[in-house]
Amino acid sequence: MTLTTDQIRFFHLNGFLSIPTPITDETELAWMREVYDRIFAQKAGRESGDQFDLGGTDEDGKTEALPQILNPAKYAPELRDGKYLGVATEIVRQLLGPEVSVGVAHAIFKPAGHGAPTPWHQDEAYWDPQWQYKNVSIWMPLQEATIENGCLWFMPGSHEWDVQPHQPIGGDVRIHGLEMLDTAFAKDAIACPLPAGGITIHRNRTAHYAGANTSAIPRRALILGAGLPNKPRQGAARSFPWNEIKETPREARAKAARG
Repeated sequence: MTLTTDQIRFFHLNGFLSIPTPITDETELAWMREVYDRIFAQKAGRESGDQFDLGGTDEDGKTEALPQILNPAKYAPELRDGKYLGVATEIVRQLLGPEVSVGVAHAIFKPAGHGAPTPWHQDEAYWDPQWQYKNVSIWMPLQEATIENGCLWFMPGSHEWDVQPHQPIGGDVRIHGLEMLDTAFAKDAIACPLPAGGITIHRNRTAHYAGANTSAIPRRALILGAGLPNKPRQGAARSFPWNEIKETPREARAKAARG
């Protein structure tokens, strides 16, 4: 899939790009939905901290608001063999350069009828503040993504911002998910509904959001990651105190698994 000059310019100017043309076919999408549903049903990775409720307090036995699995290909290696990865790699190399490779980063599931919103945030706010990043996330729904079931919204130009102040959702340190403190900009955001297999691509500081799933169908999203090698930051040190204060069950399980 070859991007147009206008698409490449739009991405670098706005920090995101929506590509509604599917990067795979319905046969592969049906297969991916089966794999996706299986690993969520199995709660794959829960004991090691890779599966958790991104939007809730994550207690055992509690209905999850926003289930997530980190590195889903660890639990379903067949995901690494999909045709979609080759197409995604071709696309991202047109944006960041030929040395970039693409991997399966995580999966976020919004259950039908009660899947929680994903608050406004910047991906880099979750990461180690001592590094400089040039990364993108490729977000692919496995069914149609609409405003009603939780498509992504982006704030154009926010990739040029510094990392803004965040907090755990609702200020609850037991919740892994983050939210930006100031979202006055949201009135200018752009929604990006997609067909199954379409993608959005956004930079690591691009502010983005996904609404609740108020529809009757589950919203499945597979997120791929790509980037150039990280570099140590120069200049004044920075910290992300919103990560330092978290005391989540997910972190406790991960620590226990590491021994």
